[in-house]
Amino acid sequence: MKKVILGLAALSILSFTSCKEDATKKIVENNVVAAAERDANASKFPIISFDKMEHDFGEIEAHTPVETEFNYTNTGDAPLVITDIKSSCGCTVPKDWSREPLAPGESGKFSVKFNGSGSNKITKTITVTANTEKGSEVVKITAFVKPAPVTTN
Repeated sequence: MKKVILGLAALSILSFTSCKEDATKKIVENNVVAAAERDANASKFPIISFDKMEHDFGEIEAHTPVETEFNYTNTGDAPLVITDIKSSCGCTVPKDWSREPLAPGESGKFSVKFNGSGSNKITKTITVTANTEKGSEVVKITAFVKPAPVTTN
């Protein structure tokens, strides 16, 4: 038993005395600066600002296609990347947006085509998915669709 206690005591003394190296000397200053810069940039997001949040086509005839354009600007501190633009239904088609990163201060645009389906007051939403803090933004189109004229034969 004495040998076991003596062995454990020697092992303990050996382990405590071998860890005299100062851990702060292992820190590389360049790595600290790089990590601080990375952390500061991680909290920066792009901000997408639209010229209009809603477009009203007014009164249109039923089944008459109409189109509009939404312009946007990156007013944030990081590059803006739009990954997808989807509409609330198949009668509204967003198209022609850039898939390339948009630097802070730069502008872009996309068009939205509505095929004139429905009747009376309609509202369709277009969801823009991007690397903003919220992750998505919503713009709308509205119109009053007049019924198609009744033809008699």
